Amino acid sequence: MSDAANETSTGQPVCPRHPDRESWVRCQRCERPACPQCQRPAAVGVQCVDCVAEGNRGVRQGRTALGGSVRVRDSLVTKVVVVVCVAMFAARYVLPADLYYYLPLVNEIGYANSFDADTWWQPLTSAFLHASLLHLLFNTYALWLTGHYLEPLLGRARFAALYLLSALGGAVGALLLPLTAHTSLVGASGAVFGLFGALVVVNRDLGRQTGQVVALVAINFALGLFISGVSWQAHLGGLVTGLVVATLLVRLRRRARAVQWAAVAAVAIAVLALLVHAGSRSVL
Repeated sequence: MSDAANETSTGQPVCPRHPDRESWVRCQRCERPACPQCQRPAAVGVQCVDCVAEGNRGVRQGRTALGGSVRVRDSLVTKVVVVVCVAMFAARYVLPADLYYYLPLVNEIGYANSFDADTWWQPLTSAFLHASLLHLLFNTYALWLTGHYLEPLLGRARFAALYLLSALGGAVGALLLPLTAHTSLVGASGAVFGLFGALVVVNRDLGRQTGQVVALVAINFALGLFISGVSWQAHLGGLVTGLVVATLLVRLRRRARAVQWAAVAAVAIAVLALLVHAGSRSVL
């Protein structure tokens, strides 16, 4: 906008964003008038909002030590996973039986130490379904605590990859290791143990205390060995997967993002290959 357009007919300078406001203060960058509402403090004098916005476009977005966005500090993925778990629990135990019958992704979501091409979704979707209210509350509470800590540090995409791969890793552990026949395997415990493993790796890298987390993992894993109906196999598979993914993200955090995602993709390929092998072997 020209200087003439920034002045009234009497020669008084006006704000280009608010032509009805007279302003004798000019932006230090573009030298246009800026009213008090459009002024932003600068190193010397003030700048207008347009110049500040233009300058911010060239500023690189801040990142945490592990690649998360400094500006985005919420835990959206964690909240979405919790909502999905609650919704699927409600769909299975609250919906009328006749309506529930027409929801195959919910109705056939658990699997008994095997799966096949007709139920290919079960290793992943079973991680969002829970056998009881207590089961749901324990897993979502653990997810809520660890997710709100890890997701801002890793970033949404990395955290989502960590969670999903840990869930699939739990399925691999349940299929590769001995599992009681006809046991319907459901729950987010494998994914949660993956987050526990990532928590240990991240805290060690940041120089923070890990003793309490290690003790928590050990106690919960031991409970799975002595309490019937709890799959320590899925816990172990998720824990190992979470440790591997988190270690790669930590070791490669100073490398290009493409390198980080290539490493995550390699883990995903390995997990899927083991999953297919374990599933085909258990069917035989």
